[in-house]
Amino acid sequence: MVLVQNVSKLYKLYRRPADRLREALPFVKRKFHTDFWALRDIGFQVEKGETLALVGPNGSGKSTLLQIVAGILQPTKGRVVTRGRIAALLELGAGFNPEFSGRENVFLNGEIMGLSRAEIERAMPSIEAFAEIGEFIARPVKEYSSGMYVRLAFATAIHVDPEILIVDEALAVGDAVFANRCVRKFEELRARKITVLFVSHDLGLVKQLSDRAILLLNGRMEAQGAPSDVINRYIGLVLEKQQARQEKQHRFEASFRHGDGVSEILTVELLNAAGEPATSVAGGETVTVRVRSRFHQPACDPMVGILIRNRIGMDVYGTNTRIEKKHLGSYLAGDELEVDFHFACWLTPQQYTLTVATQSPDGSSHDWLDDVIPFDVVDTRAAAGVANLRAEIQWRVSR
Repeated sequence: MVLVQNVSKLYKLYRRPADRLREALPFVKRKFHTDFWALRDIGFQVEKGETLALVGPNGSGKSTLLQIVAGILQPTKGRVVTRGRIAALLELGAGFNPEFSGRENVFLNGEIMGLSRAEIERAMPSIEAFAEIGEFIARPVKEYSSGMYVRLAFATAIHVDPEILIVDEALAVGDAVFANRCVRKFEELRARKITVLFVSHDLGLVKQLSDRAILLLNGRMEAQGAPSDVINRYIGLVLEKQQARQEKQHRFEASFRHGDGVSEILTVELLNAAGEPATSVAGGETVTVRVRSRFHQPACDPMVGILIRNRIGMDVYGTNTRIEKKHLGSYLAGDELEVDFHFACWLTPQQYTLTVATQSPDGSSHDWLDDVIPFDVVDTRAAAGVANLRAEIQWRVSR
C-alpha cells in the first residue's frame, strides 16, 4: 500500500554557486534564490495489488514524485506512507556500482533489500535468464550498453520479491523483445497482487497495464481516474498547446536557411483535418502542409518540397512537386504561389520537424528552411520505429 498525503517539493534555484554561500551568511538578509515548486499538494492512495501509472509532459514532476515515494528524496511538505518491501528502478545508473560485475551488483542490491545470500543465489538463474546479457554478467557494469544495464536492473528489481515496485521511464531504452518480456512480467505481477507505480510516455502501455492513471502538469495533479479517461485528457491538453503556438508558427525559426533568393517562402503552415493550424496531430489524421512563396525574379517550372525528420534528425518522408508530377508553370517577379501537400500522417507517436524548400528545376534552392515547424504525433496505439503501418493480425490454432 502507498499513501501520499499533500506532498510538495520545493527547490531553491541559484544563479551562481557563490549565491548559496552568500545567502547562508548570518549577517546577509537578502534572498539570492528563486523558489521552484516541482510538486504542489499531491495526494493519492495505491491499494495492494493495484497498478498506477503517472503520465504527463517532461518536467511535470513525475520522476520527482517517484523518488519521494521510494524514499530517495524527502518532501518539503506532506508525507508518504508505504507498507511493504519497495524495489525501485529509476533513472539509468542509479543503484549499481560501475566497478562491480553484474553478478556482484545483483548480490549487493538483494542484500540492501533484505534478502539473504542464499535467497539471492536461488534467484540468480532466473535473473540471468530474464536479463539475457550472457557472459557480461561477470563483467563490470561500466562496460555495459544502456540496454544491457536496464535489463539487468529490471531483472534484479522484479526478482527480489518486492511488495511495491516503482519503475520510471528506464524501460524506454530496451529493445522490442525485452519490452514485450517486461509487459508479460507486469501482467504476472498484477496477478500476484504486487503494487506497481510506474511512469511512461507510452500511452498504449499505460492503457494496457494500469488500473488507474494520474496526469501531472506543472507539478500538480490535473486529472486522475480510469486510464482511458486520463489519456484522453492528456491528449486534449497536448492539442490545446497548439493554440498558444499558432502565432509563433508564422515566425520562421529555422535551424538553417539558405538559397539564391529567386523566390522567398512567406509562410508555412501545418493544418489538421479540420483545416486549422496545428502543432500536434493524431496518428493517421489527414494533414496539410501549406507553403506560400513570392518570386523576386522570373522563374520557369519551379519546385516546392517538404521533408519530415524525427527527433534524431533522420529523414522520415520527403516529396516535392516534381516527384508528384505537378508542373507549376512560369512566374514573374512579384507573383505569389501557394502549394498544399495533403497526406495521412501514419507516423508513430513522437516529435518530428518539418523542412520546406522552393527550388529551381536543377535542384538548386531558391529558399530552404530547415526544421521550420516542430510537431508531435499522438496516438493511443504504440508502435516501434517511425512508420505506423497498422498491421492486421490473423491467427489460428492447429491441434
